[in-house]
Amino acid sequence: MIEIFSACPPSTHIARARYLACVADVARWSERAGWTGILVPSDNRLLDPWMLSQVIVQSTETLCPLVAVQPLYMHPYSVAKQVTTFGYLYGRRLFLNMAAGRLQNDLEALGDTIPDAQRGVRLVEYTAMVMRLLDNGPVTLNGAFYNSVSLKLSPPLSKALRPGVFVSGSPDAVIDAATATGATAITDPEPPGGQRPAHRGSRRGIRVGIITRDRGDHAWTIARSRFPEDRRDRMTNEETPYWLVPCQHGQAMCPYLVGSYATVANELRRHLALGYQTFVLDVPSSPEELEHINTAFTRAQLAVAV
Repeated sequence: MIEIFSACPPSTHIARARYLACVADVARWSERAGWTGILVPSDNRLLDPWMLSQVIVQSTETLCPLVAVQPLYMHPYSVAKQVTTFGYLYGRRLFLNMAAGRLQNDLEALGDTIPDAQRGVRLVEYTAMVMRLLDNGPVTLNGAFYNSVSLKLSPPLSKALRPGVFVSGSPDAVIDAATATGATAITDPEPPGGQRPAHRGSRRGIRVGIITRDRGDHAWTIARSRFPEDRRDRMTNEETPYWLVPCQHGQAMCPYLVGSYATVANELRRHLALGYQTFVLDVPSSPEELEHINTAFTRAQLAVAV
């Protein structure tokens, strides 16, 4: 069974007076589309993801916030306390998107000077401590980065609400961490011709935007109106749906698949056949956008089943 997540609108892109309603709207669209959850990103520019997750939970009935977690922002005990508090107050499950830290300026501003390789080690230790606490400990740990003595979480979290855990980033950076923690590794999609199997000791998913319509030229017109190109970008070959312009220009945090339902469905089918089961998408522009995306996923799943 596949899992599809949308993404929460970033607070940097929407006027303050409209932002709260916009977050609630996107959450409701995602739930009505039958999707699993919604990514709530985190960096130094954005609002606190835990407070936004509360808005999402209060605006929906089943949608699961996928909360971005970075070790520099919060002690592992505090993360576990947030998860169990959501479970106690709302009876709702969360997902955790564990990240070592991808924005160098953010890391430098927070005084994080450890080498990149050590950030991966820290993330594994961090994630393991969070999950051991949520499994009702007590946790005694003498680690390289964190220490505790008979630390126990209260109130305990129901086993039914144990969070799903993702580790996101480039394949080389996250696959080992995902394997070590039992998490799902979230990476960019396989480019055209890419055939790397998903199964390397960890579950796998992709982070990708999707713009699709019945006609490919219509989808590309919408894509270019939403993410304007410069003169060099207009050389894009529309024969491939794999579009890097939005992330290359800082307009989005992921590549896009653009094209007709059939073209995008074929790329999704290729990833499903390779074993990818989790899809974390970009912020939807309207509820109709989710319907178009669901059409492509339905065709992809039918093609895999044949």
